[in-house]
Amino acid sequence: MQDQEKNSEQAEVSAVENPAIDTAGSNEPAQPVSAEAVWVEKLASAEAKAAELQDAYLRAKAEGENVRRRAQEDIAKAHKFAIEGFAEALVPVRDSLEMALKLESPSTESLKEGVEMTLKQLNAAFEKGRLLEVNPQAGDKLDPMKHQAISMVPAEQEANTIVHVMQKGYTIADRLLRPALVTVAQEK
Repeated sequence: MQDQEKNSEQAEVSAVENPAIDTAGSNEPAQPVSAEAVWVEKLASAEAKAAELQDAYLRAKAEGENVRRRAQEDIAKAHKFAIEGFAEALVPVRDSLEMALKLESPSTESLKEGVEMTLKQLNAAFEKGRLLEVNPQAGDKLDPMKHQAISMVPAEQEANTIVHVMQKGYTIADRLLRPALVTVAQEK
């Protein structure tokens, strides 16, 4: 491999030094070529290639910056409008509550019916927003990842089991938003 490279270099040098030698194998006399002309041609070729690569680099860099900027804008919009769907589901709940307050002389029955309908709307909004209740039953084992024990009481059940739920908890998309407040049975 190195011998071939040496032979081709020697042929180029011979052609430059003695332009009458024909390296292509034809019988026509070769045009005289100076060493300077060969190097000028190689330099021009290298400069053209460098300019082409620089242009490609600048275009790729600009495209990368555009992608980064668009991604940042998308993230900013996602943060800004993340709650939009949940807010849209809550607006009817607020409307229902405002309508209930505008009634001149509501009856107990109509108030109860209105509150039940508003609660249904709120539950639908919670489902749409993937906001789920954590409401353990009495006798369930205490799960410190979902429940917060606020007291221990004597009870006729196994220790560290839930006796009473003081307040429901909530998760949002499998992430705990608020733990359920519970009392648990103490050891006997």
